[in-house]
Amino acid sequence: MEHQAKAHLLEHRDDEASKLGMWLFIFTEILLFGGLFLVYAVYRSIYHTEFHEASLELNVVFGAVNTIVLLVSSMAIAMALTALQQNKIQLSRQLIWLTVFCAFIFLVNKYFEWGAKFEHEIYPGSELLMKLKHGHILYFGLYYAMTGLHALHVTVGMVILIVAERRIKAGKVHPEKYVFLENSALYWHLVDLIWIFLFPLLYLIT
Repeated sequence: MEHQAKAHLLEHRDDEASKLGMWLFIFTEILLFGGLFLVYAVYRSIYHTEFHEASLELNVVFGAVNTIVLLVSSMAIAMALTALQQNKIQLSRQLIWLTVFCAFIFLVNKYFEWGAKFEHEIYPGSELLMKLKHGHILYFGLYYAMTGLHALHVTVGMVILIVAERRIKAGKVHPEKYVFLENSALYWHLVDLIWIFLFPLLYLIT
């Protein structure tokens, strides 16, 4: 009995440490993207006209669709965590796969969006881009840096969610031990939050 109590206490401490670790990681990610947002804000204030002109080259429909897709995915992963806590294992797994599917749709949309830019030779280092004004070059440099870094986070998030689903299926994550899925959901909400800032900053410049 005493051994079980100690094991439970150690498990609880591990869970708390895992949560703290995730929050610290999220804090560093906020610092990373916060730094990029600050750089963007400074250059936008200096080259406001050029940033506005360059933003007109982006497809607002693609951006809006991806925003909706990520909002749906955040709702799905939140519901997946609740379902697991309520011992609705199958529903939780299905909602995780829905989140992964939304992430895949996001990346497909981003692929076609970037593809269109490359087709029009608007990418860092291209001959056409180098002929544009300095503000245009800075805008597209930041566009590719921020959306590319965000897409990388989406890809990592997909892998984490798939691992979470597999661990639920294997019984390693369950209603009494759901911290791994909780941390996965926190990470995914961060990915969603970052895009909510990126969309208006890059696509809706006035």
